[in-house]
Amino acid sequence: MVLPGLPAPLTVHEARLGQNYTSRMAGRTYKTEAIVLRSFRFGEADRVLHLYTLDRGRVGALAKGVRKTRSRFGARLEPLSHTELVLHEGRGELQTVTGVELIRSHHAAREHPYRLGIGMVGAEAMLRLFPEQERNQRAFRALSRFLDLLDDLDTGTAQRPALDPLALSFQLKLLWLSGYLPHLTSCAECGAEDNLAGYSPKAGGALCGACAQGSLPLSPQGLHGIEALLNLPLADAGRAPLGPRAAREALGVVNASHEYHGGFRLRTLAAS
Repeated sequence: MVLPGLPAPLTVHEARLGQNYTSRMAGRTYKTEAIVLRSFRFGEADRVLHLYTLDRGRVGALAKGVRKTRSRFGARLEPLSHTELVLHEGRGELQTVTGVELIRSHHAAREHPYRLGIGMVGAEAMLRLFPEQERNQRAFRALSRFLDLLDDLDTGTAQRPALDPLALSFQLKLLWLSGYLPHLTSCAECGAEDNLAGYSPKAGGALCGACAQGSLPLSPQGLHGIEALLNLPLADAGRAPLGPRAAREALGVVNASHEYHGGFRLRTLAAS
């Protein structure tokens, strides 16, 4: 199954091309596309980066000297930047950045407070839902597409980043890529298709009125809005029928799914 707006699985030929490309790099040094999810200071002049890479999934890396005024790398390693990195694997947990080429800076997303709020929600969701150093090119492509769209997002009617259709759509699609796609077309307990009135991550989806006791309330508008966010491509998330109540309920479904399946709540959602 392929949701609209998400990349199709790689063919065997494409996967082998990516593996061969990485293996050509000498020794423990390799080149890969990477998106900077988070960055924090380390020592006097270094930064520790949380990266999501095309070839190896989640990677932690040390960028030495990037806080120095004359650093060649500093401006290319800001959060949300899409880069091509040369990384060296040493004995520790952190790899070392030895080369950087900027593919897309996503400056427009990073410099606008509303867009940045959405971007940080997406970045934290990636960190939490894909914590392993494991190749997942579909997740990487989805993240790249999300950031490309974020650069051009219309902020004319901006309210709360956590309730933005693009933010909600991206998080729901990440849940699907993680294996936690909510079942919404019928009751997850009894199979009834009418009178769906709640959501339970434990049951795996929507519940009818008879089974919904103790579940998260879900209105018909909320159900319709969530289905639209899942079915529409990311680029069309703004077309989803998502009023204020439906957006709040979609966010509730995202939060409940994170808490049940992963045992976490996104800090950026609470802050935005």
